[in-house]
Amino acid sequence: MSDAYDYFRAHAIAAVRKARALPPGRPKLKQRTVARVYHLLAKEAALAPNVHHLDDFRHARRAERQVRH
Repeated sequence: MSDAYDYFRAHAIAAVRKARALPPGRPKLKQRTVARVYHLLAKEAALAPNVHHLDDFRHARRAERQVRH
C-alpha cells in the first residue's frame, strides 16, 4: 500500500470521529460528507496512486475547515 492510502485513511477515520462527536444537524452532515470524500480518496490511492489526488485532498481540507466555523 502507498503512503497516500494510509494518509487519506487516517484523515477519513479522524473525520468520522469528528462527525460522531457533533450534534445532529447540518455541520454533522457536512463532516460526514468530508469523511466520505477522504474514504473515496483512500480507495483511489490504493488502486492507482498519482498526484491528482492532492487537489482533491486540498478541496476536502478546505471543506472541513468550513465545517468547523
